[in-house]
Amino acid sequence: MTLLETSLQRIPRHQGKVHDVYDLGDRLLLVATDRISAFDWVLPTGIPDKGRVLTGLSAFWFGFLDVPNHLISIAVEDFGIDLEPDVRESLRGRSMLVRKARVVPFECIVRGYLAGSGWKEYRATGSVCGVRLPEGLVESDRIDPIFTPATKAATEHDENVSFDVMASAVGTEIAGTLRSLSLEVYRGAAAHAREQGLILADTKFEWGFDDRTGELLLVDEVLTPDSSRYWDLQTYYPGGPQPSFDKQFVRDWLEMSGWDKASLPPELPDDVVAGTRVRYIEAFERLAGRPFPWK
Repeated sequence: MTLLETSLQRIPRHQGKVHDVYDLGDRLLLVATDRISAFDWVLPTGIPDKGRVLTGLSAFWFGFLDVPNHLISIAVEDFGIDLEPDVRESLRGRSMLVRKARVVPFECIVRGYLAGSGWKEYRATGSVCGVRLPEGLVESDRIDPIFTPATKAATEHDENVSFDVMASAVGTEIAGTLRSLSLEVYRGAAAHAREQGLILADTKFEWGFDDRTGELLLVDEVLTPDSSRYWDLQTYYPGGPQPSFDKQFVRDWLEMSGWDKASLPPELPDDVVAGTRVRYIEAFERLAGRPFPWK
């Protein structure tokens, strides 16, 4: 079954591109639907089990990483709200009960390889977000991990900015802490991924301050195929784009479909849906080291 939307009665809801977020007072309930977005559009076709992959992988990483985070529980029995049996089962495996936090208004992006917008900026300027890189690099080259923040935009595309821009907005001390923590988490996650035969090319983190204690927390989803670029270590070869365990498969089909990116996007064909689902589930199984929970 593909779940594109949830509606819990009498609980305030905010909808993001993928998540339905419910305000439970002193906590939030984050429900990862099977919606998928590309080129700043939410597509009309969902990817079955995608939300369960995002939630399951996030829970795995929150448990693996040695850093404070907002996760309380992914067990529906712990949510503390009355749910009809069918609603409870629809939320199982795709929902996180989390602590409320004041989210820092910047994406904390770490890049260990030269790809995507980083590659485009490097070709034009020799730098990425103000970080000067060696000359002569090719697409997908490995680099010393760099911290490249971006502004968070609700509707428009996020914009890459320099560290100095971020520091002027949130303060030098906080910006420095976010940079060092993001790099530390990336290195630990990249090392684990490599042991599983995957390259963590880049990823984005979100951080926030606990509403009650002020503690800095890793929030939102973390190190999933929606927020990260994973490549297969065995087939990696720098000098061009790499096959990814993410929605690049969908982007590639949309690019070839003739869609103008200004009108409503088309439905995805069955083979693209199935191929994307397989990539997400393989990423889960390799990173978590266990079979995907089909039920």
